[in-house]
Amino acid sequence: MLHDRLLVRAVPDKSERRSSAGLVIPDTVKLATRLAWGEVCGAGTGARHVKTGDRVLFDPEDQGEVELNGERYVILRERDVHAVANESPERGTGLYL
Repeated sequence: MLHDRLLVRAVPDKSERRSSAGLVIPDTVKLATRLAWGEVCGAGTGARHVKTGDRVLFDPEDQGEVELNGERYVILRERDVHAVANESPERGTGLYL
C-alpha cells in the first residue's frame, strides 16, 4: 500500500439482527448508515495511527472494493477510519477505542 492507504478485510455482517426487544430485523430493511468493523491487512508508509492487524471502524459505502484470492477487501485512507480498536493495550485489559 502507498502513502496513507489501508487495505482492510471487511468482517462479514450477519444477515439479520435482533432489536433490544428481541424482534428479528432482516437484512433487507434499510436502517441508518451502518459503520463496519474490519481488520487492517496492509498499511502504507504514511499511515501514522493504524498498523497491520488493528481492528478499525469505517463506512463501507464510501470506499472502493477489491477482490483478492476470492476474498473481499476495502481500500481506504487513514483519515476515513472512525475508530481503532486495541484488544491488547499496554496497560489493562479489554477493548479500547
